[in-house]
Amino acid sequence: MSHPHDIRPDLDEGIDRKVLATLRARFLHINQCRLERAMEGLSSRQQLVLTLLPLLFHVNHPLLPGYVSGATPAGVAGYEPHAEQIADAQRLARSFAYKTRHGNPPRPIHGLFLMGSLGSLAQAEQSDMDLWVCHAPGLDEAQREELRRKCLLLEAWAASQGAEAHFFLIDPQSFAQGQRDSQLSSDDCGTTQHFLLLDEFYRTAIWLAGRTPLWWLVPAYEEHNYQAYTQTLLSKRFIRNQDALDLGNLAHIPPREYVGAGLWQLYKAIDSPYKSLLKLLLTEAYASEHPNVRCLSLDYKQAVFANHLDLDELDPYVMVYRRIERYLQGRGETARLELVRRSLYLKVNKKLSSLDRSRSNGWQRQLLQRLTDEWGWDARQLAMLDSRSQWKVRQVAVERREVVAELNQSYRFLGRFAQSQGASSRAEQRDLNVLGRRLYAAFERRAGKIEVINPGIAPDIAEDTLTLVQSPNRKEPGTYHWGLYNGNLAVHEWEHFNPIKRCRELLELLTWAHRNGVIDTTTRLALHPGDSDLSEFELFNLLSSLQQSIPLPLGSVSEECLLQPSAANAVLLLVNVGVDPLRQHRDLNILMTTERTDSLSYAGVRENLVLTLDQITLNSWNEVLVQRYDGEHALLRCLQDFLNSLGQRSHRPHLQVRCFCHNRAQAISQRVEEIFDTAQLLLDQRLNHRYLLQVAQYTHVLELLPGQVSLATTADHEALLAHLGEVRSCYSPLYLDGNALQDYDLPLLLEQGRRNCIQVFYRLFDGWADLYVLDEYNALWQQRLPFSDESHLLLPLQRFLHSVVMRHDARLPLDSLQLATLEIQYAQLMPSGPGKARSVEPRPAPSVASGQPYYEVQAIVQAGAQGAMHVTLYCDQREFSELEHGALLYQAVARQILGQRRAAAQYRCYITDLDLSELLKDEQGSTSLYLHYKGQLEHALNRGLEQIQAAPVNSTH
Repeated sequence: MSHPHDIRPDLDEGIDRKVLATLRARFLHINQCRLERAMEGLSSRQQLVLTLLPLLFHVNHPLLPGYVSGATPAGVAGYEPHAEQIADAQRLARSFAYKTRHGNPPRPIHGLFLMGSLGSLAQAEQSDMDLWVCHAPGLDEAQREELRRKCLLLEAWAASQGAEAHFFLIDPQSFAQGQRDSQLSSDDCGTTQHFLLLDEFYRTAIWLAGRTPLWWLVPAYEEHNYQAYTQTLLSKRFIRNQDALDLGNLAHIPPREYVGAGLWQLYKAIDSPYKSLLKLLLTEAYASEHPNVRCLSLDYKQAVFANHLDLDELDPYVMVYRRIERYLQGRGETARLELVRRSLYLKVNKKLSSLDRSRSNGWQRQLLQRLTDEWGWDARQLAMLDSRSQWKVRQVAVERREVVAELNQSYRFLGRFAQSQGASSRAEQRDLNVLGRRLYAAFERRAGKIEVINPGIAPDIAEDTLTLVQSPNRKEPGTYHWGLYNGNLAVHEWEHFNPIKRCRELLELLTWAHRNGVIDTTTRLALHPGDSDLSEFELFNLLSSLQQSIPLPLGSVSEECLLQPSAANAVLLLVNVGVDPLRQHRDLNILMTTERTDSLSYAGVRENLVLTLDQITLNSWNEVLVQRYDGEHALLRCLQDFLNSLGQRSHRPHLQVRCFCHNRAQAISQRVEEIFDTAQLLLDQRLNHRYLLQVAQYTHVLELLPGQVSLATTADHEALLAHLGEVRSCYSPLYLDGNALQDYDLPLLLEQGRRNCIQVFYRLFDGWADLYVLDEYNALWQQRLPFSDESHLLLPLQRFLHSVVMRHDARLPLDSLQLATLEIQYAQLMPSGPGKARSVEPRPAPSVASGQPYYEVQAIVQAGAQGAMHVTLYCDQREFSELEHGALLYQAVARQILGQRRAAAQYRCYITDLDLSELLKDEQGSTSLYLHYKGQLEHALNRGLEQIQAAPVNSTH
């Protein structure tokens, strides 16, 4: 049913000039209300800037701001200053006198528009002013240069008045044709976005002076017929050409724009998530509707035509929120919607908690209050958000989980959309890859990498007072770990509290605390060293060394760095942390002497005083990594890994060696530094790397020779599978001799082997299926699983293989990915059911409904003492470690997964991502090796699941 004031100016039924005048008046009414709201939030000096801008573009006067010359294009179409503007100008320049120019003088400035958050719910004291200066298309380069200089001078004047202004010159004729050569806002990603920027302009811009948009007068249902409709309006003189500004229409948005817009917002969200999540989710909502998307600007225009002029509901940020709300509610994604609500609340930054009720009760606070009431937020929720500036580690860690999950989901959505629409050009695909590396560097976990927990969530998470404790690890008798606790806790008082963070090694904990700003120069630390030799003197110097080696904040990572694999920029080696080497060797009864001795052969006894090394590396992707070396060959293993990491690169990291132990600290650090310097010098002189390691009396070589492998006929199928699954480091074609195994699927399957390709094969039976993977080196992995449908069979494996390929690609130069990345192919062995497989039929990659949720379960495997392995699992960004759960680790993770499942369906738990970087050192690692560990971890995880499901229900839970 149409509204009684709904205007439908149809060409077929005739157009009334009064109707057009009514429409224009409605747009101008909203415009004036928004301008008043914008003025309300500005200081008097900032108001002066906004008030005078039309006049300053209308005239050239030597004493007024922005004057370049008398030849600078001046004159705003249809504009005459009012008395208040003239009075304000005269306060700046007493000699200024305005004279109306009669006749028909040129007016090359066609329109002035204010973009950005001014006049909206999100306007803040620090909001900048983006101004579009639309000029006549006929200006020559000299005239445009004069205007550019004028804009720069006006920006400087605005800054002197406390206003951050940015001016952008627009040729409407070129712009309507999609041509521009510069960014058009301070929040603009460049030339790849045109229609989405136009959409934002039409629904947010505040008209200041000049011609008004022709787009205002075209009904939303005529958008597809925009050219013919506007041509009729102008040719039949329903409106005068000199009154209208035509920037184009929004009848169609090419899919590549969603990719470009999403990339830009995702890039910005890495450091400032709350500012970008709203635009990121709007882009996703638009893209999900493609090609039948209805832009918000068309909703805005339709509301004006229907005379629905509620200023709050037409607020740009409220409209964005409402569209995202409908999108996420339609998908049942309540957690994402809550994150969007928090993002909007924090973006607006008008505290509504009871402590702030005394503040001015402006329109923004009133509107925000209505929204939060609608969301059902209580005082506790508001107080928590309003205390964001005081958030510390625990609150930030919880919020980070949701933020990182959202950014990863958005990145996957963009990748799927670009692929499905063929929407990315080569340049945009490169941008997508670079962005993938930025996300990888910022958020991807791997062994030894320090996780950054505060990507723009809270301004400062430094603690005033902390307690550092070494204590026995009850989960692993005979071992110790370090914990960091809030406050100044006395001996054994800490046992009653949960630590902020616990780690097996001290330097991992200290580096984490420094990198995340939990410990800064003002933090007071209480120390309970436990069984270690750590002193307060050593602790202070360790922190000082970290602060010098990793100065915060770190600079931004250039695109050039991301095009190449990460490389070490700075390496800090800390020797004998918390260990006194002479106390460790006290049974030797070594006498302290003043004679010069070698710290690696102390006092002629050949006892090495280098007992442990902690290596902290800052690489070219701004990743901080910690590696621990101890035991008899600690120094030699550290040296080997260091030299291997250098490889053939000419770049050498800045190396520092520090030691602060009780005895001979300086001599030890000097001796270790000499060894590393000598080793680097030999490497630079291009001596054989293997020979260098032999000189260091350390050899560890694993070689698998390439070539054909002929397998003897055997009836032992399981043994054969194990043999075929042995990990390789190079490609080896395989074939089977004899006929004993012809009843199995292997001969047919092994014929398919291909280099640099991961091939997934499956064969279906009644209630179960066999999965096979031939990896890039032709190693075979096999798994038998329950079968319900092909999607549930293949999707978990697909996700895992994509993570393996991502880790593989991160070690390659980006420009070589086209040639070196691993292809994943799928095929089905036919026929299904019992009997011999006779054919291999290619299948498409398993498809997933857009945005269909799944639970990310990542595993990190690290080497422990005496050949043990340590496993840490992350379920939806939450950490589960053996330090916390011991032997019950897998049950704890299985319980977490069960708690998140929407239905009580009985299906397996899967690992979606796996990091083996510490075990592999600088090796790439084959896919079959990852699958081998995946199988073992999933077996343990599903045993934990069975134990939970078999256990009696506890009535207290």
